[in-house]
Amino acid sequence: MESALSFHPMSEANLDQVLKIEFAAFSHPWTRGIFLDSLKSYECWVLCVGEQQVGHGVLQVVLDEAHLLNITVTPPSQGRGLGFQLLDFLMQRARARNARECFLEVRASNVGAYRLYERYGFNEIGRRRDYYPGVGGREDALVMACSLEE
Repeated sequence: MESALSFHPMSEANLDQVLKIEFAAFSHPWTRGIFLDSLKSYECWVLCVGEQQVGHGVLQVVLDEAHLLNITVTPPSQGRGLGFQLLDFLMQRARARNARECFLEVRASNVGAYRLYERYGFNEIGRRRDYYPGVGGREDALVMACSLEE
């Protein structure tokens, strides 16, 4: 039987595991300092399966606009629908704070994440050239948006 999924506000106590997941998932992960700053300014959540922390997300809401700043599921747990459930939870949080639209950037090379966002209802609306540091240079970000209105 699959353990129950739960979402909890991120705290400093979660950061060691958050960083383990971040470093396992990304070539250029967020740092402890970025997460510490995020805890002061944004909605930060962790995703647990049973007692195990397997993912996290960071959401900024300003007036009626949300920005998904980070969403990560540990590589061994990817491909099981957890990213979609975490994304849906974060979008519900944005709606609860009266956001009407959500924006995000995704690496052009991150096909899995791009497909996840597309499946949720995000559409590509632009491109930021050389936005991300990359292995051996810079990489474009694809800008995506999703309406949160029913």
